[in-house]
Amino acid sequence: MKPRNYNLFILFLAFLGLFSSSQVYCQTSFSTKTAKVNLFSTTPLEDIKAESNVCLSVIVPKGKQILFQLSVKSLIFPRPLMQEHFNENYIESDKYPTAIFKGTMVEDIDFTKDGTYTVNATGIFTVHGVAKQRTIGGKLTILNGKPSITCNFDVLCADHKIKIPKIVFTKIAQNINISVNANYN
Repeated sequence: MKPRNYNLFILFLAFLGLFSSSQVYCQTSFSTKTAKVNLFSTTPLEDIKAESNVCLSVIVPKGKQILFQLSVKSLIFPRPLMQEHFNENYIESDKYPTAIFKGTMVEDIDFTKDGTYTVNATGIFTVHGVAKQRTIGGKLTILNGKPSITCNFDVLCADHKIKIPKIVFTKIAQNINISVNANYN
């Protein structure tokens, strides 16, 4: 005797098979949940560094779209007090929990051909609740059909209304360097 939802179950399995086989032949997007983000600033008094290995990123080749989303609290600093001040006093990560870049790659890239390409993405970069139009450059490498991206860019605190108290003004740079390294599946 067949279960009551047997036909629905068979239809679901057929759809699942069709969907998974289409993914093999037609890659519609690439993603990673483990993009590495490094933050660095330097002043004569102190260097500030932080790192996260849990940045989400997606590339949609057909539309040349790219997205990076970082949970700000995932940035780990070498000293816990530095991390606490960053999250509570400067970035206000409870109020603004993510940093996001959503853009479109300027260049036409053939994702079926291995190689290294210089790319620029134009879009909206949002941090500390402030969205800014940006063009960010980097290197896109395709190896065995899988892309990876590296990029390096600066963020001005004033552009995103990140206030640095005068008492620590000489310890914290107004310009923060961000580097990203993402390997996609």
